[in-house]
Amino acid sequence: MSPFEDIRPYYDTEVNQAIRQIIDHPMLKAMMNFTFPDWQDSYWKDLMMHCHSIRDFQINFIYPGVKKVLEKSSEGLTTSGFEKLEANTSYLFISNHRDIILDTSLLNASLYEKGLFMTTSAIGDNLVKKPFLNHLSRLTRNFIIKRGLPARELLESSKVVSAYIRHSLLRENRSVWIAQREGRTKDGNDLTQKGVLKMISMAADEGEHFLDYFKRLNVVPVSISYEYDPTDILKMPELLAKANQETYIKAENEDFKTLLSGIIGQKKRIHIHVGDLLNEEIEHIKNTVSGNVKQMQALADLIDYQIITGYKLWPTKYIACDLLTGTDQFASEYTPEEKAFFEARFRRGVDQNNPVAVKSFLSMYANPVLNQKRLLEEVKN
Repeated sequence: MSPFEDIRPYYDTEVNQAIRQIIDHPMLKAMMNFTFPDWQDSYWKDLMMHCHSIRDFQINFIYPGVKKVLEKSSEGLTTSGFEKLEANTSYLFISNHRDIILDTSLLNASLYEKGLFMTTSAIGDNLVKKPFLNHLSRLTRNFIIKRGLPARELLESSKVVSAYIRHSLLRENRSVWIAQREGRTKDGNDLTQKGVLKMISMAADEGEHFLDYFKRLNVVPVSISYEYDPTDILKMPELLAKANQETYIKAENEDFKTLLSGIIGQKKRIHIHVGDLLNEEIEHIKNTVSGNVKQMQALADLIDYQIITGYKLWPTKYIACDLLTGTDQFASEYTPEEKAFFEARFRRGVDQNNPVAVKSFLSMYANPVLNQKRLLEEVKN
């Protein structure tokens, strides 16, 4: 039995049987009716029953669904940096993470359109507890990361995940997507957790320097930016709890509600930027920074720099920054109409008499501007 049995996506030989288990599920019907509004159920069901690989499932059913989501809930997706990627080469995409499903779906749609390998992608087990979602995630080449384990079990689970990432990249030549931190970024501060990097490095060969191992994995940072976050108001209770130094407990089905809101809610414009392959910079860290702890921090800082400076700053980010600081320093970056639209949404969704709520909401949008400005100023100095 594979050591990855508990976390891996389906093998192609298992795809058809998995489809048969969900073919009559009402959620699948809703997805397909959304994706193919002019098709009879019997037509898409017959096509799906003849599907025998993950790639076929993704190209024929998931990809058209993603295109329909873009059509219905956005003003389009733009990309940059993909020309730096080589066909038939696997990459470890380390990305900021804003939307539960769309981040990876949009990246994979872009990779597919450009003739590049689609990824196997990390997903938290809290998102796939329902049998239908578990089947669907494994049919779209997700591997599962287990959350909330005791320390010893967490260590063992991390070793298995690390080994799977290595297996996918170096044995199967399959690109991998993983977020730079556990869970989605809710406050707009895209910072890489060293714990994620340490977990990945667990699969290095005995005696191999972890930086040499990361070079073998072909690390490429990715920045994804939504003009509007359709889940911004849903994030407020957790942000308020954090601001008040309180423990936040998720409501039942909160993740599922957020998942749906992220997919169907209005996002306006979206941009994905692919950063540089980090091998030269990683070699530089190895030669100029001493000690594993400082080297790991330098690697995290390098990924942060690429993600933050590659992040597309939409007018909403600048508007929030000016509202937060009470200035108009970025007024040239947006129109009065764009500001009025943002302010109407902000005032409708956030209690204006609660200064903590106001600051939390505006910071969510403004932090990418402030972080990018800070990093670029540091480079100048």
